[in-house]
Amino acid sequence: MSNHRSRYHALSALCLYLATCYLTHAEAATPLQKIVIVFGGFNERSGVLFVAKDMRFFEEQGLDAQIVQVRSGPIAVSAMTANEAQFYTVSATGASLGAMAGGLDLVFIAGIVNKLDGDFVASPKIKSPSELKGKTLGVQSIGGGIWTFTMLALDYWGLVPERDKIQFRILGDQSIIAQGLMSGNVDAAYLGYTFSKVAQRQGFRVLADLAKVDIPYQGVGVVARRSFLDQSPETAERTLKALAKSVAYFQDPANKQSAIGILAKWLRLSRVEDAESGYEMIRPVYSRRIFPTTEGIRNTMRILSRVDPKFSRLKAEDLTDDRIVRKLDREGFFK
Repeated sequence: MSNHRSRYHALSALCLYLATCYLTHAEAATPLQKIVIVFGGFNERSGVLFVAKDMRFFEEQGLDAQIVQVRSGPIAVSAMTANEAQFYTVSATGASLGAMAGGLDLVFIAGIVNKLDGDFVASPKIKSPSELKGKTLGVQSIGGGIWTFTMLALDYWGLVPERDKIQFRILGDQSIIAQGLMSGNVDAAYLGYTFSKVAQRQGFRVLADLAKVDIPYQGVGVVARRSFLDQSPETAERTLKALAKSVAYFQDPANKQSAIGILAKWLRLSRVEDAESGYEMIRPVYSRRIFPTTEGIRNTMRILSRVDPKFSRLKAEDLTDDRIVRKLDREGFFK
């Protein structure tokens, strides 16, 4: 009887072991769904992507996310048009809104940063925004994010590039713009907090912390094609869940050193300390409830319509689709 009981327990243990192995194998064999997310902002504002990737929040949602930096908005838009990328983390810029005005079915499905942020940094000789008249400002591209940030700041200060003889010089991403500023190739530029800190150590002056000015703006948004959203709402939902979890991770003080290390790695900073200022400034700017902002989009359209009347024909409400974030909000996901 004892031997029979022992054989029974052994058989039960073997069955449990085989079942566990089968489930583990089945889970391992389930392929992750591949998605591509393109981004252009080479600064701490893109930290939500970097953290989601390195902490494997996409994988938790069954996604194999490829994070690809592009040099300009038109390249990203081309990738979206060709369906080579499913998501684009971008600000409301001339390039992104221009594609929408041109008929591409892009819509903002989430908003990570819903106001203008970052520093406007200038040569030590420039002491106030009024002294930007006649100066050269560094940008990544005309119509891109940095150009749009710059134009919004100039508008706030009552400056008009054409009237005030302010010129733009195309340099590259923010690391290159920071180098151009410090080498004297440009007189001033918008910089994210991380690269602003690097410039400040060299004696450059911050004319304004734009987050404290409170200019409504769709800073970092998530864009998708409406046709993709209609066909694959579950993929969009899983992507936004991963990004929302990344925001929560980034904002938790317990994760500070981890987030700083991830920023330093992705931004290729030789000093981890340089990433800390970017982390400290962007952490409270991230929106936990990742709804897109129509007010911020409308503000950008107002600026862009000065140079191209096609933007005045757009309606901000038509450029957002918050069905997924509303669903997540109803389910209490943002608590």
